[in-house]
Amino acid sequence: MPKRSKKPADLNRLAAAIVDEATGEGVDPDEGKDPAAVARGRKGGKEGGKARAAKMTPEERSEAAKKAAKARWERQPS
Repeated sequence: MPKRSKKPADLNRLAAAIVDEATGEGVDPDEGKDPAAVARGRKGGKEGGKARAAKMTPEERSEAAKKAAKARWERQPS
């Protein structure tokens, strides 16, 4: 399933995004970046979480999981 882009909460930004999409004007977020550097950054980001979790004690992992679950539940729409 394709990922959907999130709509900006600010109405002015939403309107600008709609106009940019409709007119084909939009800024490519990867424009001007070195593809090799982007790949290295992505690789490091994917490995970083696993390495961090491996260094944490079970209590620290439990606390991080509780914090993440709380944040997810607080974001739930009413």
